[in-house]
Amino acid sequence: MFTARMVSGFILLSTLLTNTAAHTQPQLPVPQASPAASVTQTIGTTEVKLVYHRPGVKGRNIWGVVVPYNEVWRAGANENTTISFSDPVRINGNDLTSGTYGLHMIPTEKDWTVIFTKNSTSWGSFFYDQNEDALRVTATPQHNDHTEWLEYTFDDLSRSSATITLRWEKVSISFKVEVDVNRVVLDYARNTFLRGLAGFQWQGFNQAANYALQNNVDLEQALSWADQSISLNQNFTNLRTKAGILEKVGRTAEAEELRERSLTMATETDINNLGYQYLSQNEVRKAIDVFKKNVKDYPESWNVYDSLGEAYEKDGQIRPAVENYSKALSMVRDEANRKRITTILERLKSTMQ
Repeated sequence: MFTARMVSGFILLSTLLTNTAAHTQPQLPVPQASPAASVTQTIGTTEVKLVYHRPGVKGRNIWGVVVPYNEVWRAGANENTTISFSDPVRINGNDLTSGTYGLHMIPTEKDWTVIFTKNSTSWGSFFYDQNEDALRVTATPQHNDHTEWLEYTFDDLSRSSATITLRWEKVSISFKVEVDVNRVVLDYARNTFLRGLAGFQWQGFNQAANYALQNNVDLEQALSWADQSISLNQNFTNLRTKAGILEKVGRTAEAEELRERSLTMATETDINNLGYQYLSQNEVRKAIDVFKKNVKDYPESWNVYDSLGEAYEKDGQIRPAVENYSKALSMVRDEANRKRITTILERLKSTMQ
């Protein structure tokens, strides 16, 4: 005999089973009214990614109506719009640590508030809590041509910054993301790169030291890395790196001594690369000098004459350029380089007539 309590329990159980079946039943994918989108940009070595949904205008009055003024808005549709940074950044000049944030905005008829909240998993802005804010910045909206579907773009990209812009209807709102690129690279070198396989090889320490040298940062740390590289395998490359660092810190006599020592252990390829480095810096006479050394040390290599000919040509010395290209042509065997050098010689000889 069924009691009222049993009937009630049966109804509840039936409801639960029905709901469970509905949730486990495969759902046919259909287009969303506000389709999902994402956009990613690397700034320096830092990855910045936005994940959002794109509502359409669809003839509606957006600002102040669909998106009310003076209320927190999810800066998109559906779930939280999220933004993630693989490294610490600065937003409109304000520090923000790496991580994933919910992105919200408070539109007004004047300036807007852009909010980065630590809660990146809630649905839209319905569960937004100001106590979870990581950062708020102010941005001024701009009038733009009509954008039917809300979009985010990365604009004004540079080595260390980009501007992120939201465009929808005839309004855009932007904020600037800046990265301390050198700090990110050197911190990665110090804390990750050189504590892995690279820490057992001279090349890893030399790469880190050379990066610091080329960017003129953390030169004392760079000198320590150069010494570690040399202790693992002293060679032309890391001696030149250390010499460059010593010169930067004012120890010019030591730098020159290291450069001289490096030449005694240089290979043909080392000197050739050095010569082309000088050419790229428009130090043509230095390039000629090092290419001459290669000719003296490796007279059986066609490539040393080819490189010296190129340096003479760049210096405007046509006759010695022709002489060295001709010597290279007499020695080279592969057809591609024979054709290349022949074309150069024809051109140079025509200028001598």
